[in-house]
Amino acid sequence: MSSASNWLEVTALNHFFRNIPTPPPQPFIGLLISDPTDENIGTEVSGGNYERQPGTFTAPIQTELGKAQIENDAEIIFPVASANWGNITHFGIFTAATGGELMVHGAVPVPREIMAGDEAVYREGSLAITFD
Repeated sequence: MSSASNWLEVTALNHFFRNIPTPPPQPFIGLLISDPTDENIGTEVSGGNYERQPGTFTAPIQTELGKAQIENDAEIIFPVASANWGNITHFGIFTAATGGELMVHGAVPVPREIMAGDEAVYREGSLAITFD
């Protein structure tokens, strides 16, 4: 399950109901070692060759639970860790490769400790974003 950030909620409301357009950003996927909130990104991995990765997504579908969902349409491969990154428990999707705004966040299906020499990969279709 994923959650929209406060920034995304305000941006969507301004865009659709107040005619204040925001160009769609290139989404960048980040790895987090703490549970973020809609206001705070939590703790993102840093150092050890880490950098956010761009992502592309499928067209939205309606699931059997009545939720709109998209999935990554290609693998998202992070650089090989040159130091321990910590226990990856959550992801964030940001508006920029560094800094920027948090758009969406969620828990990873299986938390994983990334050690030096490891590579984090989201296989095609494994990163699902759903909205109620």
